[in-house]
Amino acid sequence: MFQAKIRSDTLKGIVNIISTLVDEAKFNIQPDGMNLKAVDPAHVAMIDLSIKKEAFEEYIADETNIGVDLDKIKDVLKLASSGDIIEMTQDEEKSRLVLKVGNIVRRMNLVDTSSMADPRVPELNLPAYVELAVSEIQKGIKAAESVSDHIALTADGDTFELFSEGDTDSVNLKLEKSQLVEIKTEGKARSLFPLDYFSNLVKAIPSDTTVRINLGNNYPVKIMFNFADGNGQVGYLLAPRIESD
Repeated sequence: MFQAKIRSDTLKGIVNIISTLVDEAKFNIQPDGMNLKAVDPAHVAMIDLSIKKEAFEEYIADETNIGVDLDKIKDVLKLASSGDIIEMTQDEEKSRLVLKVGNIVRRMNLVDTSSMADPRVPELNLPAYVELAVSEIQKGIKAAESVSDHIALTADGDTFELFSEGDTDSVNLKLEKSQLVEIKTEGKARSLFPLDYFSNLVKAIPSDTTVRINLGNNYPVKIMFNFADGNGQVGYLLAPRIESD
């Protein structure tokens, strides 16, 4: 059993964060909140998301799981204005999710979750930690997108750098310690990533958010942030693009 009320802005943020990687999602629901783990079809990126019940206006649930088509949720969100409350109820008998926005009721079939396994989140001991405003990274991505299809992240001492190089041009964004919330490094850490994936992940993060990045040498990058007034937490993992000698 699951029924809840949530602000449309909060639900929109959740859907944007998840749909950058997958079209269908399995939510593992508990009485105190819900979580989701998913890997994109190419197995390049992963999301680990949790939401406390305090992120909702109302929340009543037993232990269960529901699979949803995120495009259908987006269709419902198009009917809602900022600040609207969306009611969600699981119809267990008909295996449906019922969403209500004002006087409009949308009933949608749930996605079969029997083949949707929860991926294991790898334990990574990454030597660099950087905390900064996501808007800074978004600037670097915007500059890099016209130059190359990959981007390098480097943390070294008191600096964090984004660098992208194409056949003829290059661009970099270097941030000193004074421009960061925090940086901790054990020597130099550098990895290269596909820019399209990295860009999509970062663009899904609200622009007023502070992000925490863990980085290693030719290791996945872990991007973590909070949302819904700290009642939601997200961890993205993105596999590196190994550089040839």
